[in-house]
Amino acid sequence: MKCAAAMSQEVDAADAVAATMRQVKEQLGAAEADLTLVFISHDHRRAFPEIAAWIQAELPSKVLLGATAEAVVGGEREIEQGPVVSIWSAVRPQSEFVPFTIEFERTPDGVISTGIPEELVDLVDRMRAILLIAEPYSSAPPALLERFGDDCPGVPIIGGMASGASVAGENRLFFGRSMYQEGAIGVAILDGPPIRTVVSQGCRPLGNPYVITKAERNVALELGGKPALQRAQEVYEAASAADRQLLEQGLHLGVAMSEYRDKYGQGDFLVANVLGADRSSGAIAVGHQLRTGQTVQFHVRDADSADADLRQLLQGLRDNVSASLVGSLLFSCNGRGTRMFPVNHHDAATIQQLLGPTPLAGMFANGEFGPVSGQNYIHGFTASIAIFEGENGSDH
Repeated sequence: MKCAAAMSQEVDAADAVAATMRQVKEQLGAAEADLTLVFISHDHRRAFPEIAAWIQAELPSKVLLGATAEAVVGGEREIEQGPVVSIWSAVRPQSEFVPFTIEFERTPDGVISTGIPEELVDLVDRMRAILLIAEPYSSAPPALLERFGDDCPGVPIIGGMASGASVAGENRLFFGRSMYQEGAIGVAILDGPPIRTVVSQGCRPLGNPYVITKAERNVALELGGKPALQRAQEVYEAASAADRQLLEQGLHLGVAMSEYRDKYGQGDFLVANVLGADRSSGAIAVGHQLRTGQTVQFHVRDADSADADLRQLLQGLRDNVSASLVGSLLFSCNGRGTRMFPVNHHDAATIQQLLGPTPLAGMFANGEFGPVSGQNYIHGFTASIAIFEGENGSDH
């Protein structure tokens, strides 16, 4: 198992791919790869039809996946403006790969997805992870994750949504030598060394936890017997001046992943964005389904909380994994980066500091896929990371 990664900010797309591939091939020391991912900014849009073919010509890969992105990750840097290409390749001889493309169709009975390989149901015990990239305007991630949850229970899904487009039709997905404007692409990775996941939601709880006493779909009607909006107002009034400012910038609701705790803290919740509220009814709508009886707590997000959460999760993984860590993929929300942190390259640099040096590539996504407590979700403002182990137990 070996990984390689490189990034180029050459203005000419062909030059950028050539420069990047030279470095990747030198690091990899192989004439072919098993898995390659490419992330490219929209500045190179004229070259989108040729990108995948150029890469496959330089380093043929069994599976190639990629997407356009608002910002691109490579090494310890996050390039948020200007032309950039980042490529990551792996040789993984003990593994098999099942690539797929998915199309979506809306029907009176809901969204139907087609293209998920039927054989995945029989391969769950061999799956290490699924890498998944989708186009946000033309896909239905909740329905897709529900389908994968039925077919591949317990298998972690890491990835994200293409980003950077201002209207439908501008994003691109790359698959093999082909390019798609819609749908989703992915690969199931079978056998070989483990693939670890880190999903940093970057929030901290505020106020007290409440039990949902009335809910419909993704709407919290009552928390602890009172209108949900009234509970939010109570949290706001009890908060410090600094936390009130954070609440005004964005409110989040965390759903406890276990109902059997006496106390809840950071990391015990699946955090959902608050989408809106109805003052007349006191209801609050969030980005995940809710049910009566769940424990929830309001959350705030700021740079310090996000930094501490990511560091804690990465250090915990490093302390509990003895094998070498040979490569990583990062799918970070496009609301992170310098939109959240006071420094450049925060997530990439933190990964390199705590896990590196590691071949790292990725993108800023319009929604990130990752597991929390064994179940896969689509997140916002999250750093979702796939970490590839080597084949031995030596330190990296």
